[in-house]
Amino acid sequence: MRRERLGFGFALAVLSLWCTMEVAVEAAWSLQTPVKLVWHYYKVHNTCDYAEAYIRHQVESFYKYDKTIAPTLLRLLYADCFVDGCDASVLLDGPNSEKTAPQNRGLAGFAFIDKIKTVLEARCPGVVSCADILNLATRDAVHLSGAPSYPVYTGRRDGMTSTKDSVDLPSPSISWEASLAYFRSRGLDLLDMTTLLGAHSMGRTHCSFIVDRLYNFNDTGKPDPSMKASLLAAMRKLCPPKTKKGQPDPLVFLNPASESKYSFTNSYYSKVLTNEAVLGVDQQLLYNEDTKQITEEFAAGFEDFRRSFALSMSRMGNINVLTGKEGEIRKNCRFPNKK
Repeated sequence: MRRERLGFGFALAVLSLWCTMEVAVEAAWSLQTPVKLVWHYYKVHNTCDYAEAYIRHQVESFYKYDKTIAPTLLRLLYADCFVDGCDASVLLDGPNSEKTAPQNRGLAGFAFIDKIKTVLEARCPGVVSCADILNLATRDAVHLSGAPSYPVYTGRRDGMTSTKDSVDLPSPSISWEASLAYFRSRGLDLLDMTTLLGAHSMGRTHCSFIVDRLYNFNDTGKPDPSMKASLLAAMRKLCPPKTKKGQPDPLVFLNPASESKYSFTNSYYSKVLTNEAVLGVDQQLLYNEDTKQITEEFAAGFEDFRRSFALSMSRMGNINVLTGKEGEIRKNCRFPNKK
């Protein structure tokens, strides 16, 4: 398979990862082809030289007061890129937009993206896409939480439609086989899947996404036998069985080891190895020999995980992007431009 090379330094970083790993799986070491995006697009085209600096400044200012912005933007970017591609369609408002899909319950970060867009429109009107803002802001936020400052290629344009029927994000209780099939349908591979699930090292989820594991795993009327007894007891205290409509749906930490620190670490993989993953799809990483080996490598080496995360996030940001004359540059991230 033909591979497009990244910058020399970044390629060396990826190569050094695979020199230290013993996992015998076929994995991409570059962005997908064709790569339509450009490194520092707005500076190269002299349309908004300091666009990335403006975004970074806003993220840094906001992060000082609210560290939850890192997992919030990670989830928002995932919800965007894995549906119709990285076109910012998830940001659009509307009675039947992607925001209203059940899978996107609790999605947030929209007001923060609006703030960045307002700043950029004041300085470079009609130039920087909402899709690029979301990708760059996410990179900067997770970097502040401990992730690498991975390369974000730019030049995306914004989609003009958003429908909840297009949202096919899978249940967090799916098998590793179903999860891998889903990632592959987006042009990603087994290493990307195992790496990107590591974003669950921080953030929270609603009890409704794990209640099946706690009380009725696979319709057995019993809890998931793979869940460690101490974690099961702790989660049951926080998440009562769902018995009636309108019942509260509390939030629980995806990685109790991180909790309110919202720091990017490799402790997620250690929790998977000890059967303490909160989400079923995370625990499933032990049920395939390749994903198990990668999990063991990442649990033992934080730098291995960070390097792989840098590449996989860049690859995710390249899914079905709109460029050239496709789409548009929205003036307001919540609405398509008026014709």
